[in-house]
Amino acid sequence: MGNSFEVGRFGPEGVRNAGANDFTRIAAAGFKTIRLPVRWSDKTADDLGHAIDPKWMAQVDTAVGQALDAGLNVILNDHHFEALDDDPAANSAKLAAIWRQVAKHFADRPTDRLWFEIENEPHKNLTNANLLATLNPSLAAIRESNPDRPVIIGGENWSGIDSLATLELPDDDNVYPTFHYYEPFDFTHQGATWAGDPPPKVGRVYGNAADAERLVRDVDKIRAYVERTGKVPFMGETGAYEGYIEPEQRAAYHRAVREAFAPTGIGVCAWAYTNTFPFYDQKAGRWIPGMLEAFGLPEK
Repeated sequence: MGNSFEVGRFGPEGVRNAGANDFTRIAAAGFKTIRLPVRWSDKTADDLGHAIDPKWMAQVDTAVGQALDAGLNVILNDHHFEALDDDPAANSAKLAAIWRQVAKHFADRPTDRLWFEIENEPHKNLTNANLLATLNPSLAAIRESNPDRPVIIGGENWSGIDSLATLELPDDDNVYPTFHYYEPFDFTHQGATWAGDPPPKVGRVYGNAADAERLVRDVDKIRAYVERTGKVPFMGETGAYEGYIEPEQRAAYHRAVREAFAPTGIGVCAWAYTNTFPFYDQKAGRWIPGMLEAFGLPEK
């Protein structure tokens, strides 16, 4: 649910892409799960307890309830805690304080349908080397009120697929690994101004032999991780930027990724519903042609 609760301190109060009608539409299309990114760190007090703004908590609570009522599973995460990536040690306690409150608030929600993801896309100074030292206090805070709640952890470098090679998880049967997949980056992010200076060049077409070979290699990385750990990772994000990529090419990319990774049995969330890498066209009031079929769902 991109461009929703991760918009930040100065973003709009409330959410234009995460209401009851949206969740009903998503479920009717055949999706089973939504991932709800939340920028909790910008909605907390500056004291030691880091109390979350109750109005903000109520808004997130409403969205989670609406999604569950629509029959969807929900992954609730912490998103864009930029200070944590800059200085993990100095901000680990704040993250734990956030999760202590969030976990307690949602403790009565179904354990099998609401999952927590401690931190989105660790990067910069938050690496696999210090990941567990940084996130374990948050996991302990969650376990105070949610002893069996599934918890998701992703690795370094924006949780790219190569982070799995050195990703270690806590000794907890209800912790699951995730990775994000935007390969090849020069295709999925072409022209995206936030993706580099300069950004990837515009005009990259998807579907050549090298792209097919990359998929084979990357699927092998998943198999290697499963063999090493016994755990099947979850693809928490994948997508292609709409700015300079035609819908047919975006659909071709999603189809290729889905078909390549399907034999591994991994779950997949697409980024995003309506935001920058969209599946649904809000202005036209329809699913973008080809995108649902590419994800293995009937066209609407």
